[in-house]
Amino acid sequence: MGVKNLWDILESCKKTLPLHRLQNKRLCIDLSCWIVELSSVSKSHCHSNSKFYLKGLFYRLRTLIALNCSLIFVTDGSIPGIKLSTYRRRLNNGNEVAQTDANPQQICSLKRNKGSEFSLMIKEAQALGLALGIPCLDAVEEAEAQCALLNSELLCDGCFTSDSDAFLFGARTVYRDICLGDSGHVVCYEMDDIETRLGFGRNSMITFALLLGSDYSQGVYGMGRESACQLVKAVGDGAVLQKITSEGLALAKKGENSKKQGLPKSGHGHYMLKCDEFSEVIDAYLKPKCHSADSEAVTRVLDQHPFQHVKLQQICAEFFEWSPEKTDENILPKIAERDLRRFANIRSRTSELGFNIPLQEIPVSCPISGIVKHRKVQGNECYEVSWKNIGLNLSVVSADLLQRACPEMIIEFEEKRADGKKQNKGKTKTKKSAAVMAEIDKRLKTLLLEIESESRVVHNISHVPIDSKTSGTGVHELNQEVFLNIEPIIVDHARSCSTKRIEVIDLLSPSPAIQTRNVSKFQQKTSQKIDVIDLSDTEIDQSPEHERKARELRSFLASLKGK
Repeated sequence: MGVKNLWDILESCKKTLPLHRLQNKRLCIDLSCWIVELSSVSKSHCHSNSKFYLKGLFYRLRTLIALNCSLIFVTDGSIPGIKLSTYRRRLNNGNEVAQTDANPQQICSLKRNKGSEFSLMIKEAQALGLALGIPCLDAVEEAEAQCALLNSELLCDGCFTSDSDAFLFGARTVYRDICLGDSGHVVCYEMDDIETRLGFGRNSMITFALLLGSDYSQGVYGMGRESACQLVKAVGDGAVLQKITSEGLALAKKGENSKKQGLPKSGHGHYMLKCDEFSEVIDAYLKPKCHSADSEAVTRVLDQHPFQHVKLQQICAEFFEWSPEKTDENILPKIAERDLRRFANIRSRTSELGFNIPLQEIPVSCPISGIVKHRKVQGNECYEVSWKNIGLNLSVVSADLLQRACPEMIIEFEEKRADGKKQNKGKTKTKKSAAVMAEIDKRLKTLLLEIESESRVVHNISHVPIDSKTSGTGVHELNQEVFLNIEPIIVDHARSCSTKRIEVIDLLSPSPAIQTRNVSKFQQKTSQKIDVIDLSDTEIDQSPEHERKARELRSFLASLKGK
């Protein structure tokens, strides 16, 4: 729970940050808080899978791993004696802690029931984390107190917890919530912002616990957050605890409320809270029982722990019924991205020191073996890459990350890509030109053959012998219809060595002048010149077949101009 209404008091200092702001940070995780949160989500959605909370934990962890976050699980140790009454009340005298008639104030701490259902859930989460390379630190007492100590000693950059009393134990940066997905973010509170904007420091936070109530104190009956804020601001953060321990607080309490509290009344109608009622609570927050920063337990968890590939496959098969292939599909791209970020950090540090070492000469091998192709994912520039020695063939990484890690690869890939585009463009042009020319040759040959065929027919008809026994026209009746449908044509045969001009005479008219058509020339790429007759529709007597061919030829010539 933490301190009653403290999150509301700190609302104006809440910041919502994108997930990438966590990259390369060392973070402590109050594991109990995450498991409580994830298990409550599982129950609210009525999931049949009893390990849903564990799967939710897996997805959170892999997201942070991909950002190269160094994670430390912190679990609760023994229950502080000052908290026993609160704990029993919260659990409604459950089996989480053993019952005792001893005075809670005389008990230093009480060990938790390691066989409870919740404790078993914590053990499963620890096993999953260890397979992912995440160590676990068992706190002496309160997990949030241990997280706060590591944060205040600068051994971690922040702590994930939903218990607001982390600030009372000395935390400087607290991440309250995390949201995954496309708009993934974290909700963050910085002690620097709280001190600057609100004027509340650690002493003020402890005073809120005394006045409003917390895990260690029931608070002052009827005291609201606005009144508490006014009192703290009136005294000031630097002197507020000293004033409480030395003088107590004069509180405006009247009527029946004073009887319920049993507070002694002063001469001015105010009621006093004695200082000895607060000293134990203040000491519990200022001097929590924790592993010291230089202890062996802390040193152990600060070391880098390996990713246990086979162990993770076994755990996912047991808890989620995943095949090894599905487990790899879910985690290996994230592990690869983490390794690439670590490599990018090495290059950034060497560059800051003034050393511009070529990619091939860096002592640490780049995890990427090559770039396969350019990609766009949700509007972001990315590359599909191949990897070395992690059991992963291909995955997609952001262009920004790749630029920081190995810009040489991007330059080489883009140069090859540009050359490939030029070659493909040339090939496309050549193929198109060849196809056009082939079509032109084919259609020209067809038309020329048809024209030559007609020319031969006309030529044969012009040499038909005239039967002297026929009528005065000199034309045989059998061939009369043929002559009526023939118009004068002049054809230059391109394929012959010498040009032959064929003259067709209309024998039905008295020696008409020979009419020629205007000839247009088409220049082929084969350097062959063909004089094509300009066929018009001005003639009255045209055969339908000839008219069709003329239209086809005009249409074809028009299409050539378009190409």
